[in-house]
Amino acid sequence: MINFEKGNGLVPVIIQDETTLQVLMLGFMNEEALKLTEETGKVHFFSRTKDRIWLKGESSENYLYVKSIEKDCDDDTLLIKVKPTNVVCHTGNFSCFGEKDTKGFLYELEAIINQRIDENVEGSYTSKLYQRGINKVAQKVGEEAVELVIEAKDDNDDLFKNEAADLLYHFLILLKAKNFKLQDIEEVLRGRH
Repeated sequence: MINFEKGNGLVPVIIQDETTLQVLMLGFMNEEALKLTEETGKVHFFSRTKDRIWLKGESSENYLYVKSIEKDCDDDTLLIKVKPTNVVCHTGNFSCFGEKDTKGFLYELEAIINQRIDENVEGSYTSKLYQRGINKVAQKVGEEAVELVIEAKDDNDDLFKNEAADLLYHFLILLKAKNFKLQDIEEVLRGRH
């Protein structure tokens, strides 16, 4: 159970993008805000300046949909992982700590790839390649790997980076075709560390 007494009825709440893990904002909750958040699946805060409960996005419609709620080791701070509908900060920035960070984008790209495949999005290259089967997907990964090796031997940084991006993109499609996620591969790498 979260301890609201330590903070005179309020606890700090760290809001994090559930896909990229970027920290989006910090707010405060009282017991009522936490209860509303758990009941509705949308993040509610206690505004210290307005002196009331407010639903994040009540005026902007940029809601934060709850994916998980965790408490810290001292039971006096919450970490809420969310799926934001749009920018989070009132300044128009993606995050209250600045613009969208490219770190973690592979997870966002993985989600986009999965969505295009799962929904069989018409006209999507990703979906078309996936529908051609595992052999064609694996062949494309091999082609991109060879192209990357060739560019690595030359001095054109832009071509090298683009081929590396192509390889990662097609690798994510191959993971989907094999029913794995990027996180599964990270776990293998972490185990090797």
